[in-house]
Amino acid sequence: MPNYTLNVNGQDRPVSVSSASMPLLWVLRDVLNLTGTKYGCGIEVCGACTVMMGGQREHSCKIDVSSAVGKPIVTVEGLAADANGQKAQQAWIDNQVPQCGYCQPGMLMATTCAMRAGHHGSEIAPEINHICVCGTYPRIRQAIAKL
Repeated sequence: MPNYTLNVNGQDRPVSVSSASMPLLWVLRDVLNLTGTKYGCGIEVCGACTVMMGGQREHSCKIDVSSAVGKPIVTVEGLAADANGQKAQQAWIDNQVPQCGYCQPGMLMATTCAMRAGHHGSEIAPEINHICVCGTYPRIRQAIAKL
């Protein structure tokens, strides 16, 4: 059984996994019990599994755990420690964005990554290409416009 140490939300976390090719998504959810990152499609389309890895937006459903070693990982649970993440979360609250909330962690992560890259307001919108079955896109656009 491979053993790794991952830096997740600012903490080094040892993990034992059945395979080096196990997707990071399953390590986060099933090994580390960080269930904010969601499984949606498994083919990098829906965005529900979005995390920040090495400062970049990544789909954790397609990243092998072995590829994540040595790169800081931030999940939606870690956004409170990030100034941009706090702003994004507050915009979501102020604009009552979530309905079911399933896709929202991935959208918050993508928004935070865009803000870290220096994007603001309408510049962020094209980067949020996630699927929301509840159709809260108008409220998402309202929230993003205020960032």
